[in-house]
Amino acid sequence: MDEHAYLETLRDVLENGSVRPDRTGVGTVSLFARQMRFDISSSVPILTTKRMPFKMIIRELLWFLRGETDSKVLERQGVSIWQGNTTREFLDARGLSTYTEGDIGPMYGYQWRHYGCPYEGCDADYTGKGFDQLTRLIDGLKTDPFSRRHMLTTYNPEAVDASVLAPCHGIVAQFYVNQSTASNPKLRLSCHVYNRSQDMFLGVPFNIASYAVMTYIIAKKCDMDPYELIVSTGDTHIYSTHIEQVKEQLKRHPFAFPKLSINENVATKSFKELDVSDFELIGYQHHTALSAPMAV
Repeated sequence: MDEHAYLETLRDVLENGSVRPDRTGVGTVSLFARQMRFDISSSVPILTTKRMPFKMIIRELLWFLRGETDSKVLERQGVSIWQGNTTREFLDARGLSTYTEGDIGPMYGYQWRHYGCPYEGCDADYTGKGFDQLTRLIDGLKTDPFSRRHMLTTYNPEAVDASVLAPCHGIVAQFYVNQSTASNPKLRLSCHVYNRSQDMFLGVPFNIASYAVMTYIIAKKCDMDPYELIVSTGDTHIYSTHIEQVKEQLKRHPFAFPKLSINENVATKSFKELDVSDFELIGYQHHTALSAPMAV
């Protein structure tokens, strides 16, 4: 339940995956349906076999949680991971010529906060519009913690054609509450997320960390403790342009995961008020960064 869960999946894809064509034209080696489990009760799964940009991960997560879709907001904070999928050229090729550059369409956080609301571009005001899955989730966890209905989805079939990509992660995220124990009087919150398409080298490390921190935030708002993160993957792949970097990463011995300190005010802050300064990694040891081109 440590970093080896990720590394062994990475190795499995590299050694046993089949070569497949893909949307980007880059090509992948791929396996179908894998699962990784991480204990998040006393640490957070930020990979150590390569340096991970923690603040970048937090900024994107908070952007999702606010329901925003203008990636220029992230670019102004030094986060350029959406840039390739929101250029004028990419938007036009996707048939989204009415969008301004930077608009990702009704994806991820938009579905969490405004599910079912007709999309009118990244500059429109959606306050109070659509179904707020995230608020409903937190209310449900507080009032009926042992319900089997604590779920979020980023996948709205009607919205896929209006988005720059079909959502890769969070197709279903189900939350589960474990009862308290004699040694810990608080309820414990776990998250099981299903991701339909997983770029094992670049995307998955972000997703693992992001859903772990998200579980920490929701647990804080519900006066619970984070417990476990389970990540299930559909098309689990390594791009052909990432093979050498993966081989290098698999030579490295992981360190223990760091701890995550969260400002107590996160419990009462609105999602719009959350800031990267509310989150601090403690004891993060890591190897050097490994770079690879993102397949667009």
